[in-house]
Amino acid sequence: MEPAAGGLPTIIHLAYLAAAICFIVGLKRLSSPATARSGNGVAAIGMGLAVVATLLIPGLRNHGLILGALLVSAVIAAYGARVVRMTDIPQVVALLNGLGGGAAALVSVAEFLHAGETGPALSRTASVTIALGTLIGSVSFSGSLIAFGKLQGLVSERPVTYPLQKTLNLLLFSGIALVAFLMLAGTGPWTLYALLAGSLLLGVMMVIPIGGADMPVVISLLNSFTGLAAAATGFVLTNNALIISGTLVGASGTILTQLMCKAMNRSLLNVLFGAFGAVSVTPAADRARGGTRPVRDISIEDAAVLLSNIHSLVIVPGYGMAVAQAQHAVRELADLLGRHGTTVKYAIHPVAGRMPGHMNVLLAEANVPYPQLYDLEQINPEFEQVDVALVIGANDVVNPAARHDKQSPIYGMPILDVDKARHVIIVKRSLNPGFAGIDNELYYQPKTMMLFADARAAMTQLVAELKHMGS
Repeated sequence: MEPAAGGLPTIIHLAYLAAAICFIVGLKRLSSPATARSGNGVAAIGMGLAVVATLLIPGLRNHGLILGALLVSAVIAAYGARVVRMTDIPQVVALLNGLGGGAAALVSVAEFLHAGETGPALSRTASVTIALGTLIGSVSFSGSLIAFGKLQGLVSERPVTYPLQKTLNLLLFSGIALVAFLMLAGTGPWTLYALLAGSLLLGVMMVIPIGGADMPVVISLLNSFTGLAAAATGFVLTNNALIISGTLVGASGTILTQLMCKAMNRSLLNVLFGAFGAVSVTPAADRARGGTRPVRDISIEDAAVLLSNIHSLVIVPGYGMAVAQAQHAVRELADLLGRHGTTVKYAIHPVAGRMPGHMNVLLAEANVPYPQLYDLEQINPEFEQVDVALVIGANDVVNPAARHDKQSPIYGMPILDVDKARHVIIVKRSLNPGFAGIDNELYYQPKTMMLFADARAAMTQLVAELKHMGS
């Protein structure tokens, strides 16, 4: 077949076009839990087409090395997909995102060095795209590794701050900008190495002061960075598939980042530089147990009696459910109550958990029916008619202080209106405050009952008690 414009055969361009269509369709289907699995499959087909088309490019060398790398990575990926627990998916997402950014940076570096050895000086466009690919890819790589460390517990989930932090970050960024300018001016390969090192350090400095509960925003932001780095690499390699897929990832990650910030009523700058969660407070348990703000405890038996006599239940999952790996026990409880005529729904807050869609992923892994999942806007008008709201490990996203306390760090954040339900049961290990470092007013309301226990153990015992009552 005759080469098309750009030097590649027409069949290669058509394959890249088909891959791009698959990416777009897959991304669209990923927007709903009901179609996400098929969307992922469509996108995977597109990626397969792009890989095969790339391998068929005339003049491509080192097929053996490329196929060997694909085989090794496929084996690692298949093994990881089978052994990694669903509760560890946020860490995996952060790690894979970082690898994508690192790959983009390495390709940019390799192209810069290759051009210096084999040909004339790079054009201004090529130099700019290489600099952007190196900068953004390196920031994504090192930042994602820090995010992985925080989620995995290798790095403190609390913000890590120190004196003059913002000033030093500004100086670092200014130095990177200067090095990038010198690189574009063609001063030598040392500028590329300096840009690479500075960008890696910037990624660490950017993510280290961010707390674990802000990881949904950080992950989506770094995801957009990886997409932009891939797009820049596509320009370097004149690869349309990379340009399109990178742009899609960058745009969707940016939109998701904005949605996450809106869900917390905070700006992106506040997330990145606000050190949110660094507040140190006296544990709520100490004050409450002291008698000034008493709480109502409820036993497993009493909770089972209450749940056996209701018509509607809304389950509010949070990070505590993920930590306890209680999603299967929650599903069993919901199924049991549903068979006895109780209407069961799940209220999903956009930033519950440690990555975008964290609760959706966990509940999907437990085969919770998609029609039972409701987002904040859908479920909030219904809480006033709900018999019981069962909160499992959620904290700040159900704190009524967000609606009225202007001094609260979460003031203005959209919350689930759990406090408007007729009864509230909160499953939690203790009364310790959440990530924001403040007491949850919901704990002390007359309609609220605290079930102090591990979430999975509590759900398992509730199921056993309900079965015993029905036998």
